[in-house]
Amino acid sequence: MNQILFYAQIIVSIILIILIAIQQRGAALGSAFGGGGEFYSSKRGIEKKLYYATIITATIFLLLGAVNIAL
Repeated sequence: MNQILFYAQIIVSIILIILIAIQQRGAALGSAFGGGGEFYSSKRGIEKKLYYATIITATIFLLLGAVNIAL
């Protein structure tokens, strides 16, 4: 069981790193692909989904860590 939790935590951590790397602070997602974001606006569309996916993935990562310590 500990091996499964260990590998699950590694996979979740890699996904979390990727999700964080995709996001850019203060710029729209289009600027990551060469577009110019002159002003900061609210999150919309895929940016919002990436934001929520990052929060969910971070929560799963913390829960896996807590369960791994408890066992």
